[in-house]
Amino acid sequence: MTAAHCPVAELLSRYQPQGVVEAADVARTRLLVERTDDPWSRSNLLHMTASALVVHPPTRRVLLRWHERVKSWLHVGGHGEPGETDPMAVAMREAHEETGLADLEPLPDAGVVHVAVVPVPADGDDPAHEHADLRFVLTTAQPDAAVAERPEAPLRWLSVPDARALTADDNVAETLSRVDELL
Repeated sequence: MTAAHCPVAELLSRYQPQGVVEAADVARTRLLVERTDDPWSRSNLLHMTASALVVHPPTRRVLLRWHERVKSWLHVGGHGEPGETDPMAVAMREAHEETGLADLEPLPDAGVVHVAVVPVPADGDDPAHEHADLRFVLTTAQPDAAVAERPEAPLRWLSVPDARALTADDNVAETLSRVDELL
């Protein structure tokens, strides 16, 4: 797949980073897409992921998931499956798998709200690597229907200020701030 026909390249061509850190992350992500046949491949030490903050607009709450590997409360999302190239489809699939929510919809549209290159620590045979994470916002009208996919990955509905206080990651706090502006 050429970069010109890659859904990631198309999304990034319309995206305007906010600040120096995100501009550098977007530049690295663009290079990954331009120079790699499969930017989603986990064989790349920097590879694509797609994620989302799930929100319930009437209550202005966001859903966080405990991520055991990094010992932190984060948004939902993850790796593309073989053959997947559409970041929104990856984020939607991952959000559904991790929350059980069947009514997820993009807010305000299918646009990216934040791009972050995130370090991931080594784990067993999996070396330390980085995720070029494209972040979206998904809404649900049925927050009480959320169910954790595994007991060791609990979910919590929180106000945006409580979510910011709970997360240890500056890049997640930045995503939360952007979502707060959308709500």
